[in-house]
Amino acid sequence: MTFWQSLTDRASWLIGLLILQSLSSFILAHNESLLAHHPVIIQFLTMLVGAGGNAGNQASVGVVRGIAIGTVNRSNARKVIRREFAMGVALSIILGFVGFVRAKAFKVPWMETIAITASLSMIVIISVVVGATLPLCMEYVGIDPAHSSTTIQVIMDITGVIIMVHVSTLMLDSDFHDWLTIALSLDGETR
Repeated sequence: MTFWQSLTDRASWLIGLLILQSLSSFILAHNESLLAHHPVIIQFLTMLVGAGGNAGNQASVGVVRGIAIGTVNRSNARKVIRREFAMGVALSIILGFVGFVRAKAFKVPWMETIAITASLSMIVIISVVVGATLPLCMEYVGIDPAHSSTTIQVIMDITGVIIMVHVSTLMLDSDFHDWLTIALSLDGETR
């Protein structure tokens, strides 16, 4: 592949991903009220989407390497994805705990801490599964699986923002919040 062919291939992917990345801004703009009432969420947003991108990239690189050396193929793809799902669950527990400790170290109120921890755990599980699946899907349709690492980052940025907004809305601005506050007896430190 010549320099110009490589440049065209890489630039087209990066331009497409840059445009797709704009979805995160639209999602955040649509949820300004939630973020205005709970600004601490924004302070942890980069941690959440960064963890998703990192975990997804780890899975993606492992699968791309496996495809390249022949240890991952269509015949064992389901086994690989099941293993990565289990890895995602294990990593979500570990990273969720670390995220919880970090939030409490910064004196984040309990309900926001729970929302951040739940979001982080969900993001990590999903990112690992998507990170393992995406290179396999790309190879299947004839796209170079090497593009999966940049693609997973953008997918998880958008997915992470969506998860964070929905989990935070459920846990902080809904009837479920009121029920959870009573169930956990967190009356004084919820908002």
